[in-house]
Amino acid sequence: MRGKIEAVIFDWAGTVVDYGSFAPVEAFRRAFAEAGVQPTTEEIRRPMGLSKRLHVQKMFEMPRIADQWLQSRGRAWTDADAEEVYQRSETLILEILKDYAAPLPHVLETAALLRERGLRIGSTTGYNDEMMSIVAPAAAQAGYRPDCWFSSDSTGKIGRPFPYMVFRALEALRVSGVGAAVKVGDTVADIREGQNAGLITVGLVEGSSLMGLSQAEYEGLCPAERERRVARVRKAYADCGADYVILHMGQLPALLDKLEHSARGL
Repeated sequence: MRGKIEAVIFDWAGTVVDYGSFAPVEAFRRAFAEAGVQPTTEEIRRPMGLSKRLHVQKMFEMPRIADQWLQSRGRAWTDADAEEVYQRSETLILEILKDYAAPLPHVLETAALLRERGLRIGSTTGYNDEMMSIVAPAAAQAGYRPDCWFSSDSTGKIGRPFPYMVFRALEALRVSGVGAAVKVGDTVADIREGQNAGLITVGLVEGSSLMGLSQAEYEGLCPAERERRVARVRKAYADCGADYVILHMGQLPALLDKLEHSARGL
């Protein structure tokens, strides 16, 4: 039974920082290119939200990428190849992460409002601890400081869509039950993580990896094209069973009010 909302569990890139989630896209693109494979942006973004090692493996499993590897290397890819590309992508992303930690629009104001209401703020991420040692301080300097964050380094390398990072966050925040927390993210993996943990799930549209545009690109769209792209992202969330979708983070407080009123039967 759902009651009072006690906490919100946010994702990081594409949700609270890094509009469009471009840091991992750039790192994966360069790592695969150095290995002789030219992935498309859609291929790079498709597994977004998973742990970065699993993300690389899922890309290798895509038929077009597997075929490019075969043509380039004269043999099928192996787990060792996936590990090598992952390690290179990790080096690359560590070099650029500090430049991709700016909070998304409405994040700081919304976080402040949640705290005024007594809500706790937790987070889970597809980044590992080393990456977060760069992102978290940079975000804090910009004003975003969750009460806790957990990567798959804290759960035996088992990340999304498994729920264990969420469970660690709920434990750290002393949340009374899964019905008292909401998961907010910008990828299908985020939604599935929240579902598997038993949380209410909320998908974010603007600035999301699913939208896949920079803020300038998004704001430069004509109204008809913007509406078309927003509808596409909303459909992706609906298809994976997200409970709610918000256009931007500024809409979250009103949604939480709605959930509170619903729980009280108002």
